[in-house]
Amino acid sequence: MTTPATPIVRELRIPDPERLASALRAPDLGPRILFFTGGTALTDTSRALVAYTRNSVHLVTPFDSGGSSAALRRHFGMPAVGDLRNRLMALADRTRHEFAEIYDLFAHRLPKNAPQAQLWAELETLMHGSHPLIAKVSDPLRKTVQHHLQVFQRAAGPQFDLRGACIGNLFLTAGYLENGRNPDPIVGTFSNLVHAHGQARLLLDSNLQLRALLEDGRYVIGQHLITGKETKPLNSAIAELCLVDPARDNAPVRPPIRGEIRACIGGADLICYPIGSFYSSLVANLLPAGVGAAISRTPCPKVFVPNTLPDPEAIGLSLADQVRTLLRHLQADAPNAIAVGDVLDAILLDPCITYRGAENLERELATLGLRIIKTPLTVRETGAIDPHLLCQTLISLA
Repeated sequence: MTTPATPIVRELRIPDPERLASALRAPDLGPRILFFTGGTALTDTSRALVAYTRNSVHLVTPFDSGGSSAALRRHFGMPAVGDLRNRLMALADRTRHEFAEIYDLFAHRLPKNAPQAQLWAELETLMHGSHPLIAKVSDPLRKTVQHHLQVFQRAAGPQFDLRGACIGNLFLTAGYLENGRNPDPIVGTFSNLVHAHGQARLLLDSNLQLRALLEDGRYVIGQHLITGKETKPLNSAIAELCLVDPARDNAPVRPPIRGEIRACIGGADLICYPIGSFYSSLVANLLPAGVGAAISRTPCPKVFVPNTLPDPEAIGLSLADQVRTLLRHLQADAPNAIAVGDVLDAILLDPCITYRGAENLERELATLGLRIIKTPLTVRETGAIDPHLLCQTLISLA
């Protein structure tokens, strides 16, 4: 049986003035807060976090199957890189010279409704440095971007559908392909270009899809069909989520995480299961083999921050249901050996938010050895998470 994670034993102060002052004074020495995340729900918090720590780690889901990511995934048989790009840009040093220029370039999308010839012509101007967006970027950064766009052009061929393509995603795709389908080198290059204050890494580098089994017996394959953002929301609750391999006729798979990801988890000072789409952003990150085991061996606080606004994926789920679902996946590596306290310590709740099914929750969680920490987390007018309040809470707990 694994050794239980070390509980939080010091007296909690949230926010903790001394810890916050120390973090703001020396963010380079800030705690290694690790997030299992995806999508854009944590973008504003990530931007705010760099003022408190420059050592955060963001393990990002690579399963996005909608928008322009779908075209890249179909053509190259690769993981999605859009959420990775978004998170790296959120962690970027916005005070650096040319930040605005590189941000605008990497965020630029080609038109969705233009003819392919026009789209390729625009990409040509970017590759050769005459496009206004890239002309504003100085060497050697400009040449680095041009090189990767040229690599992309050669790899894609004229048949690739460029509608809505994001330049930052094309840059990451080119580096992924150029480095033998290893994402780490191009992630390092991208991080250096934007001076990212923290790490963002793909949880897996495999071309896999999410499959949801609904309570009405239907299967739904593809993240974009689960989120309820690009299509109609699900009208039946999710009973189970798993990964499937398109190359094996969508057979269920449970691939192991890489050693580098285990090391990231093992080095954390605090692990956060944050806001975001409950299944496709959070639970999806817990599906590969080895995630729960790595978390259980990491002696740091582990906290869950439930959504404060409606989540189309969480249909039918009470807060207690969410906690039980999290624990089931976190303990999946060794259900009889991983204790609850090894993988989760506390749930952070805003006392002004009414969470679905939260009645008598404290008693139920206490039987599991978990506790509720109530602290202001939201913008009062909207109920949305306040990035700085969440950052201050996490820094106080780390």
